[in-house]
Amino acid sequence: MGSLHSPWRAEPRLPRALLSRSLPRVTRDPLIGTVIAEYAVQDMVGEGGTAMVYRALHPSHGTVALKVLRTKLRNDPTAVIRFEREAEFGLRVVHPNVVRTIEIGATEGQKFLAIEWAPGELLEKVAKRVGVFPRAEVASIVRQIAAAVDASHRQGIVHRDLKPENLMYDNVNDRVCLLDFGIAAEPEQGNEQRLTRDGFFVGTLLYVAPEALSGVLVGPAADQYSLATIAYFILTGVHPYTARSTRDMLSQLLTQPPTPLNKAVPGLTFTEDVERVVMKGLSRQPADRYPGITDFAAALEQALLAMPTAAPKSGGLFGKMKGLFGSKDR
Repeated sequence: MGSLHSPWRAEPRLPRALLSRSLPRVTRDPLIGTVIAEYAVQDMVGEGGTAMVYRALHPSHGTVALKVLRTKLRNDPTAVIRFEREAEFGLRVVHPNVVRTIEIGATEGQKFLAIEWAPGELLEKVAKRVGVFPRAEVASIVRQIAAAVDASHRQGIVHRDLKPENLMYDNVNDRVCLLDFGIAAEPEQGNEQRLTRDGFFVGTLLYVAPEALSGVLVGPAADQYSLATIAYFILTGVHPYTARSTRDMLSQLLTQPPTPLNKAVPGLTFTEDVERVVMKGLSRQPADRYPGITDFAAALEQALLAMPTAAPKSGGLFGKMKGLFGSKDR
């Protein structure tokens, strides 16, 4: 039996004292195993710039996702207001495709937000595993996201950060849930209530609408652009822009049109109607997009479901026999 070769074997051994200084110590999160306002913290499931997210168990609510504001931000007025605003928006937007906000509270100096525990996994993780989604599945996913965001728009709230990382997808039950109103905003609010300074954009560059790059407070059409980008991504497995750096991405968003859908991946083609709908949602000017986000989703669903199913290629002995004796298929 030949010897096994491992890249680890090629590395020289470090002295134990040096190794202990080189590797970071793994420390247990101090909140795991504690109880915060009757929520028994079980384990950490995620983290962001402003909060840590835990799975917790409550005697009445059962399993929930518990967001806890980071310790270093407890005395930051902007961070606290944003955290409270996220809770407020979550309580206002009630829809089957939006995770339910249970309560916001504070105890012993810790601010927390309890939200529904949504089954499934992040759409981002599913997309990395699946690659290209079936057309009917794309239509369903986009329709559900649009319905959730439309419920937000009806409350005067623009999400501003639509992306696969903020969507929980349960493919067993075909349910999509919108998460995280952390940077959502009300376009009609006065300047004194804004938490983002002019000239600074918020959102994720791969999914942000071009008009957001100037730092202005965007309208509902910006969410439609983000949804069109998500649709493009799960249809093709790639993004409309293929920049190699943040600077390049900014330049492309400001000066270049997105790659047409039918040129995204060699050999992967869609009907003209599907491409037209997606690219209209990705229009540079908000006025050139659909009147509302559900209009975009409905048009895309109609176009996707109207695509003909590719006929299977006949071959081999079975195919030759069908050719000789004819087929009764109609």
